[in-house]
Amino acid sequence: MSPPPFAVVVSGANFRLPLPTPPRSCPARPPDVSHLGGQAEKEFKVEVGAIGRVRHKNLVRLLGYCVEGAHRMLVYEYVDNGNLDQWLHGDVGEVSPLTWDIRMNILLGTAKGLVYLHEGLEPKVVHRDVKSSNILLDAQWNAKVSDFGLAKLICSEKTYVTTRVMGTFGYVAPEYASTGMLNEKSDIYSFGVLIMEIISGRAPVDNTRTPREVSLVEWLRTLVRDRKFEQVIDPKMAEKPSPKALKRALLVALQCVDPDAQRRPKMGHVIHMLEVEDLSFREERKLGREPAGKSDRYNPREEANFGK
Repeated sequence: MSPPPFAVVVSGANFRLPLPTPPRSCPARPPDVSHLGGQAEKEFKVEVGAIGRVRHKNLVRLLGYCVEGAHRMLVYEYVDNGNLDQWLHGDVGEVSPLTWDIRMNILLGTAKGLVYLHEGLEPKVVHRDVKSSNILLDAQWNAKVSDFGLAKLICSEKTYVTTRVMGTFGYVAPEYASTGMLNEKSDIYSFGVLIMEIISGRAPVDNTRTPREVSLVEWLRTLVRDRKFEQVIDPKMAEKPSPKALKRALLVALQCVDPDAQRRPKMGHVIHMLEVEDLSFREERKLGREPAGKSDRYNPREEANFGK
């Protein structure tokens, strides 16, 4: 049996290459970047070192890196079912294999990976490029967040300000795009767009549509305001969700993309809202503005898989 491959990511591009040694021979410790020097190299060293220590079943594992001149390359484990973007927007036929339950499982897995970055690490990690093409899927449709090439380490309760805005158009939070202010709420906005995308099957920005439908966020807001909930469902989804499940998911999405970053829920709270099924719509709206109790909050440290 040939050894499994690993994935190489270079400037956002993915390449599949053969793994020269069995996975068990890979070091358990994070990549050694102690030989790097200079300010840019020091930042790269800190961030690669931190990401290299991440162990969670919903995060693609960083196996190593390569530095040559001005070039930087990250080497991740390979996940064999492609990415979410391919299954949402690629040629999958008239009926998508992504059922409502599979889509919700993908969202929950993605959220659990992100809450570990935001709340399970110190310093916390802001991904900065949450989007469907960076959500890899294994054979059981479990999500693994990938591509930490733009990730930023931020100390708790602080906001990082940058003059160079990174990310993907359509997913970037408005306050980050306009001011360069970055914290975990930027990822939460992107996750809200991802929820809308996975429910509707539409891209965040589609210039082939009418002006009112170009922006997924604005189009969906309008339909929800007009209570045309079923019109947002991906037509390739064979079995439609229950009205209650659909409304709950749409509510969470809209809270995540709130123009006021301070009003967006934390990712652990998002998980709670997506998982709880026995709440009325009014109770869910209340949940969106009040932190969940300690007994029902998602604990990212409990979910982390350090041994695998």
